Amino acid sequence: MAKSNVIVKGVLATAVFLAFAGTGFAKDENLEKISAMKNTSTDMNIKTVDQTGKNADAIKANLKKIKLPEGFKIELYAVVPDARYMAVAPSTNMLFVGTRKTTVWAVTDRNNDNVADEVKPFAPSIKFSNPNGVCWTKDGFLIVAESNRVLNFPAAEYFYEGPDVAVITVVPEGGLIPVEEQSYNHTGRVCRVAADGKLYITLGQPYNVQPKDKIDLYNKTGIGGVIRLDPFNGSGKEVYAMGMRNPAGIEIDADGKTIWTTDNQVDGLGNDVPPGELNKLTKAGQHFGFPYWNGKFKVAGSPAAAELKDMKEPAGAVFPQVEFPAHQAQLGLTRYTGKAFPKKYQGGLFVASHGSWNRTEPSGYLINYVPIGTDGNAGKAEIFADGFLDATSKRALGRPVDVANLPDGSILVSDDYAGAIYRISYVGN
Repeated sequence: MAKSNVIVKGVLATAVFLAFAGTGFAKDENLEKISAMKNTSTDMNIKTVDQTGKNADAIKANLKKIKLPEGFKIELYAVVPDARYMAVAPSTNMLFVGTRKTTVWAVTDRNNDNVADEVKPFAPSIKFSNPNGVCWTKDGFLIVAESNRVLNFPAAEYFYEGPDVAVITVVPEGGLIPVEEQSYNHTGRVCRVAADGKLYITLGQPYNVQPKDKIDLYNKTGIGGVIRLDPFNGSGKEVYAMGMRNPAGIEIDADGKTIWTTDNQVDGLGNDVPPGELNKLTKAGQHFGFPYWNGKFKVAGSPAAAELKDMKEPAGAVFPQVEFPAHQAQLGLTRYTGKAFPKKYQGGLFVASHGSWNRTEPSGYLINYVPIGTDGNAGKAEIFADGFLDATSKRALGRPVDVANLPDGSILVSDDYAGAIYRISYVGN
């Protein structure tokens, strides 16, 4: 099975490459117009998402089943279809939300009541392709990381009302990874801008386990790792970390010295192996073991990677700070920066578990809390929010994707299955 998958994937990759080579990328004419400070013909009346009614009421009812530590409550913040990664605006009551489809959402709490009043597409004149990752530069420029393009929107939180929004092309279409490696699988990029001003982007590799002849290429290009580059012109692109499978979440400490990533594990090896990962990146050039290791499970030579049986162990491989139960699919994470939660949670990491798709008994569908000790290392993960999987029917009520801090010390959780964003706050015992 693994060998046939490799062959099929190789044929598909070749077909994609030939298609692009023969025709070039389809031009985004509106992007070109906006970049030249010209208007497009896009309808000025942007349709908003209904925040009331039967759907909103059903989501609120499901939230009554969510279990939290004593003193916490969860509420519906916004109905946001396909909501993935979030970027809370630095100066206004807004956030921008990526999706795995073609929309970036602008979410606004106009009256400061901790509930969104308006949700509508951001920059709808632009043709987005999997704009999964959104993040901010230090001076308030919004970065949108797509599968193979990166855009930068100056003052997005102030000039989002119309369909045409000023934009800088950081990395043009086809410039983030080699075109022949572009895939439908593991291409949801996530991003952060660090204290050094550099933009850090995670790049998942498209296979379950990449074939032998792809390993060096992926290490060289940063596929299956983290790259960094200038967030305005894309210059200085370099591979910061390698040896991951699908780093689906990234967080950077305020001092810029420590980066945290989640990493999703290999499928097809059973219900309980290999583990999901929380990795700690402390310097450029680190290798996190894949595809030789997944956590401390040896993938090379396993049924998922039989052709790698003679692979040499990567020198100095860095093992995870935390190993999560297999197949829970940890995605977005955030370092809690608020003071409203009890001291136990201050400075720790909240990690979203999207939930399993190929396990006999479903697992995950929750939010973990991971404490960070005085030595800067992660402690044992514990469940913070549970119940997004119905205990009786074993059907998903929601699938958490990302976690973000709000200025008042509460946190937001995005859910692409329910199409919603939740607010979790602490109200005391």
